[in-house]
Amino acid sequence: MGLVLGQGLRPGAVLGLLLLLGVWKAGAEQGLLRAVSNLNSALVKEYCIIYNDEWLPFPKSLDNATAYPLQNLTSTTLCDSADVPPGGIMGKLVVVLRGNCTFIRKAQIAQKHFAKALLIASLDGLSPPSGNKSDTEKLNIPVALIDYRDILMMRKILGENISGALYSPPVPVLDYSILIIFIVAVATVAFGSYWSGMDEGESGHSILSDSRRQTNSEDKTKDSSAVLTPLTVVVFVVICSVMIVLLYFFYKWLVYMVIGIFALAAAVSVYNCLAALIKRIPYWKCKVPYVQRRIEVRLVMLALFCVTMASIWVAFRNADRWIWTLHDCLGVAFCLNFMKTLKMPHFKSCVILLVLLLIYDVFFVFITPYFTKNHESIMVEVAAGSGSTTGEKRTGNYLMGLTEPVAHSEKLPVVIRVPRLMPSVATLCGTPFSILGFGDIIVPGLLVAYCRRFDLQTNTSNIYFILCTTGFGRHQRSFITR
Repeated sequence: MGLVLGQGLRPGAVLGLLLLLGVWKAGAEQGLLRAVSNLNSALVKEYCIIYNDEWLPFPKSLDNATAYPLQNLTSTTLCDSADVPPGGIMGKLVVVLRGNCTFIRKAQIAQKHFAKALLIASLDGLSPPSGNKSDTEKLNIPVALIDYRDILMMRKILGENISGALYSPPVPVLDYSILIIFIVAVATVAFGSYWSGMDEGESGHSILSDSRRQTNSEDKTKDSSAVLTPLTVVVFVVICSVMIVLLYFFYKWLVYMVIGIFALAAAVSVYNCLAALIKRIPYWKCKVPYVQRRIEVRLVMLALFCVTMASIWVAFRNADRWIWTLHDCLGVAFCLNFMKTLKMPHFKSCVILLVLLLIYDVFFVFITPYFTKNHESIMVEVAAGSGSTTGEKRTGNYLMGLTEPVAHSEKLPVVIRVPRLMPSVATLCGTPFSILGFGDIIVPGLLVAYCRRFDLQTNTSNIYFILCTTGFGRHQRSFITR
């Protein structure tokens, strides 16, 4: 259960959720427009398109696709033959604006005037064209939707003299980025749960010497672990609910607060994770006096290192090409520290937490569309950055004043993400990263950690810990094999 959808979903779950919500209906397919400048053949760009595979099928490879001169008619919606320019559109790949009439009507006019293909530029996201089957059977030209901002970008990069070809390459069955995320998720849950139970083993079993146990008792006084009682579980879910509602209404301000909180929490988490390892090294323990205390120099250097890492992430968080590696390291440390710090005292707390989060997910994904103005779920809006402004001013179906593609809005840093390692249409169609939300690691991780501590308390040879970790792995594997 991702705590924030889209930014907090399992790999591939964004597309799956859109299917469940009915945004991507049966027949929806992703394809590509390959645009080439007629003045400079070295200038080539590809853009995502959406089409209906129940209409005219698209070629599966570029070798079988035919390039046509592209004619930009986005100043019109092509709802009447009078919208066709005097020079005609014969033999052209025509781009028109969405709205004012049906997709079928636009396609019929384009076909009537001997256009070779029709692209419909959309201002409101991409959805597959639809219409009566009896009307679509009469069409013999390909029809697809494209983002209007891609048209603006195309004209800026390639100029006005462009040729375009439409095709739909097959999507790879397995993207290895998802396999990497699977390994990261299972390893994080396993190590985090094992780490969470170490204190239990040290305090409840005679496996340590007296001197070591005395050291552990001193460390325990500094232990910052928090116990999730049934009451605190309810409070935790209520806070999550309030936070997502506030983000829905005040996203463009609160997103920076979330980024700041994550940066601070990530720095502390990295410090706690690495300090647990460093303290086990019996070297470099020199200390310096500080306010009537003596602190280890290596821990001071570690704190500076952690702050530096978090600061680098804040400064370059939108550099998608490379920052994802640092982001994932901080995210894994955050999840590990979260599972170490928060502990379930008994099985009842686990049940209450999982049931409440299930209700939380169902409500904010499937129920809230009935209350929002645009009939989108609050989770989808928050994940997409609902508070961000697009700069679009519209009168009817026309775009006024938008001459540049809009910069991407800030995203919530609550996911593990890995760029897709195999080039595919999905990379251009808005999903260049495979993602897994922190909630999909932390929530089951709390249950696995409870099983680990239960094994130690009852001396059951880690049987529940192993079975629960295996169950989590099999659950995550189902998303890879889909």
